[in-house]
Amino acid sequence: PFAVELKAGKKYAWCSCGHSHKQPFCDGAHKKAAPGASPLRFSPEQDGTAWLCGCKRTRTPPYCDGSHLQEAVQGAQLPK
Repeated sequence: PFAVELKAGKKYAWCSCGHSHKQPFCDGAHKKAAPGASPLRFSPEQDGTAWLCGCKRTRTPPYCDGSHLQEAVQGAQLPK
């Protein structure tokens, strides 16, 4: 997960495809690398630090729910 400082009411775009070079935020890389994907747009209700998901398996996007600790995620082969 990524610890990020968020501002209440500000609009953010969380990368849901994993191809962004500005993780955990979208940089538009999905347009070429994953055309069917789109970012999750959100606005936090309060200022503060939040843990945003990096594995993209969270059940509470864009926030980390610990899914990265699952065996299937830990054992996944990363592309080279």
